[in-house]
Amino acid sequence: LLLDEHADYIAAYGSKKDDYEYTLSEYLRMSGIYWGLTVMDLMGQLSRMNREEIIEFIKSCQHDCGGISASTGHDPHLLYTLSAVQILSLYDSINVIDVDKVVDYVKGLQQEDGSFAGDKWGEIDTRFSFCAVATLSLLGKLDVINMDKAVEFVLSCMNFDGGFGCRPGSESHAGQIYCCTGFLSITGQLHQVNADLLGWWLCERQLPSGGLNGRPEKLPDVCYSWWVLAALKIIGRIHWIDKAKLRNFILACQDEETGGFADRPGDMVDPFHTLFGVAGLSLLGDEQIKPVNPVFCMPEDVLQRIGLQPDFTAHFVCLPINQTHLIQLISSLKETPGPEMGVRKGRHTKCAVLGGAQDQG
Repeated sequence: LLLDEHADYIAAYGSKKDDYEYTLSEYLRMSGIYWGLTVMDLMGQLSRMNREEIIEFIKSCQHDCGGISASTGHDPHLLYTLSAVQILSLYDSINVIDVDKVVDYVKGLQQEDGSFAGDKWGEIDTRFSFCAVATLSLLGKLDVINMDKAVEFVLSCMNFDGGFGCRPGSESHAGQIYCCTGFLSITGQLHQVNADLLGWWLCERQLPSGGLNGRPEKLPDVCYSWWVLAALKIIGRIHWIDKAKLRNFILACQDEETGGFADRPGDMVDPFHTLFGVAGLSLLGDEQIKPVNPVFCMPEDVLQRIGLQPDFTAHFVCLPINQTHLIQLISSLKETPGPEMGVRKGRHTKCAVLGGAQDQG
């Protein structure tokens, strides 16, 4: 693990403001800063970054509505509002922005069905449900939203395979599963998840290379070393995958000359994959890296400092899934014609629950 090279890569990336690549990333600049700062903190190198410049940039991106944008001159969005709050939490400087306005902005994006729009234009996605509760949790203001409706919406996005999609009836995807398990962890509703069924789906994401993909029939990608692994950690099933093979895959994605991590071996590195490669190694127990929190993707010591420790598996009541049930589930999936999602969901959820209950008996 080439930590010095990775730290040099991140430290240099933000200083190359005339580079074509830097210019192209303006539309997600706030999240890019979060990726860079978080990985530097995990590597014990946060002091190398320009704290004052970053804080001034964040202040310039807060709008009158309270929301925060990716860069100056861009529209505010929940994604970048969360990134900004995470950055300021790293720096213990949350009060440099108008916190009350941020809270009002997030609260105002909740819809009647409990979901959250990402911004004023109204796109609905479980990612935004996570962003909303993560932001409010970091600010100590979870009580301002309709929590019952928010939980109800996220649970409506749970599928027959134990996973979650972006909206009700959408395909299960590891990124959405991370967001939904993180949401349920923050809101104290993890007991609503069938950890064994979901854990099985997540473990199926590991490929012969050792890498993880986000959904069936896709290529492995280092970023899923975070989305999949963090979700497994949250539900207490991280020991179900081959950790040694995954570690080897992640390390193979390093660029030994420039530093940084790519999505796959031999591809171009970027800050996004560098954070999630290093964070994945932290979840795997690499002692060269600071412990990372699987819900917030922030160093554990930061969350301890602000007194925030989400529950992981304390409230689980899990239904065991044995080989007979898996064979039954796979056979049933093969026989089920698509795309009647409602019928499929009800039928296979019943199969999973009954199979688990019989196994317990």
